[in-house]
Amino acid sequence: MHKNYLRIALAVGLSVAGLSCSQPSEPDRQWLAGDHHIHSRFSVGWDRSTNPPTPVIAGDAIYPTPMNALMAKYYGLGWMVTTDHGGPQHSNVNKEIAYPELVMSRLAVPEVVQFYGMEFDTPGADHSSLIIPHTHDEVDRLFDIESKFNRNEPHPADKSWDTEPRMLEALKAMDQFEAKPIITANHPSRSATGLGEYGKDHPAELRDWNDTAPEIAVGMSGAPGHQAKALNPDGSIRQEPRGGYKGFPTLGGFDQMTAQLGGFWDSMLGEGRHWWITSNSDSHINWREGGSDFWPGEYSKTHVWAQKNHEDILDGIRHGRVFVTLGDLISELQVTARSDDASAEMGGTLEINSGSDVEVTIRFLDPSTLNAGEQNPSVSRVDLITGQVTGRVSDRSTDTNPTTKVVTRFSDKDWRTEGPYQVMSYRLENINSNSYLRIRGTNGQELEPEQDPLGEDPWSDLWFYANPIFIDVK
Repeated sequence: MHKNYLRIALAVGLSVAGLSCSQPSEPDRQWLAGDHHIHSRFSVGWDRSTNPPTPVIAGDAIYPTPMNALMAKYYGLGWMVTTDHGGPQHSNVNKEIAYPELVMSRLAVPEVVQFYGMEFDTPGADHSSLIIPHTHDEVDRLFDIESKFNRNEPHPADKSWDTEPRMLEALKAMDQFEAKPIITANHPSRSATGLGEYGKDHPAELRDWNDTAPEIAVGMSGAPGHQAKALNPDGSIRQEPRGGYKGFPTLGGFDQMTAQLGGFWDSMLGEGRHWWITSNSDSHINWREGGSDFWPGEYSKTHVWAQKNHEDILDGIRHGRVFVTLGDLISELQVTARSDDASAEMGGTLEINSGSDVEVTIRFLDPSTLNAGEQNPSVSRVDLITGQVTGRVSDRSTDTNPTTKVVTRFSDKDWRTEGPYQVMSYRLENINSNSYLRIRGTNGQELEPEQDPLGEDPWSDLWFYANPIFIDVK
């Protein structure tokens, strides 16, 4: 059913005629929505009756890469990463079969900037999105990483490949590349058994990654994929957890490591770490066909402030010029911190003199069109959150920052309309210590995101989160 994806392209009104390798001149930076965790038919199954096991194409995820790209375009994405997970000698599948299809997909759907990558079977941890820079040797760079470090690569299986020190070894090897990749931890608390009771990913481990390769291990998925798990093909609800989080649920569709106010994310920011959040679909099989997933861009979007090319998009992710949203609650967000003649935006740092005031201005676009759930949700509240930056913690398992607080909550009574945008401001007074600020918003009334119950309609509970701005006091 999925083999003739060109016919599907025509069915959704997309044309792949007149293909060209030429690139238009680059515009200024803009908000580009994307998805860094997408599976194709090369996330294979395995016939283990043979030795070595034989890959079974479409044995797990089912769609060709060009079809994923076409659907990403249809749902408004400007970039994507193909991230098939590995298995016994899967590095050969990626190099010999998956990569040529990605090259073809780039020609077929030039409107979507497409990265080569994989869902890294992370040694000593869960999974990670690995994004490879677009270079002449990108296929060799991924083959080098997967064949040497992916924990499920060897046959017979070798437990010595699945250790935390081996992940640090992999990061050190990647750090030697001239063009450095990016790694973000996927669904970091999906294996957790309770609040703060972590499973395969834990705070000390993520700190080790960031210390070892701070330009490569730059963050985690704030909102995981598989958010359509509670939807039946007819749109009715089934009693399943959002994101497949069975041990401890998501909160407003977000992982506890991100959503818990003063929790793990705030503890990382409180150390001054440039540790950013993203979101993704983790698309394998669309919910309309009995799967648990939305199409890329159908529900979750990672917006990057960048020019529309591989290099600047990767730079935007690496430096935190990112906000994430579910259900197209917003489509643009600008957060500016200003003091005297200096200013900073998401991912940036504002340097001020001790005792200075900082004016924070928030501008968002709440789209007037229906989202893919055929709804037009409205932002009901925006929260301004601050915390102190106090330096590196002695206990690397730390997952709290007691200085984090909601400074103010804006409602529609507090913002003004400027053209299509909603704008609000707040003055932080007499700042005399290093700190950070970040923004989140929702269409609901919960003061803090609550645990998502089984069978929650994912379209009913929407949030957006912005990456922080740091404030350094001289």
